[in-house]
Amino acid sequence: MLGSAEPGSPAYELAGAAGEFLARRGVTVVSGCGSPATRFAAERALAAGGLVVSIVPSDDIGLRDWPCTVLIPSGMGDARNLMMALAGDACIVIGGRAGTISEVCLAWLHRRPLLPLTGCGGWSDQLERNPPDERGNSRILSWSSIADLQRGLAELGLLASGR
Repeated sequence: MLGSAEPGSPAYELAGAAGEFLARRGVTVVSGCGSPATRFAAERALAAGGLVVSIVPSDDIGLRDWPCTVLIPSGMGDARNLMMALAGDACIVIGGRAGTISEVCLAWLHRRPLLPLTGCGGWSDQLERNPPDERGNSRILSWSSIADLQRGLAELGLLASGR
């Protein structure tokens, strides 16, 4: 889960709903939890009984109250964006600013499918019509509702049937 959005925004609410949806489907959520939206997604995933892996820029193993099941303190600062881009089978992108586009470009270069939230602002709104470059490295499957996200994940073969 990549990106950022502020509390009270539609993107923030959809990030939380996506975290819960993924957890209920048995999908592990990987999140840095560095923005309000990605933290909210992790909190909702945990509340739904899901597994959350958080890859953080610092080297602090003792982060208190961090919403995750597994904490990976990379000690790499923003270089940990590569770990975030490669840690999953696909990258869900929520809004976003400079750090998000860095993660998106790395995911693109390494052929990870991108699932950008549309209609809520940020980098994710632009990805489908304006991908990182002309190579077509990755599938880009936009979503604006949890039903759309479910369809995109199913199209990628990332949701087991019956879960």
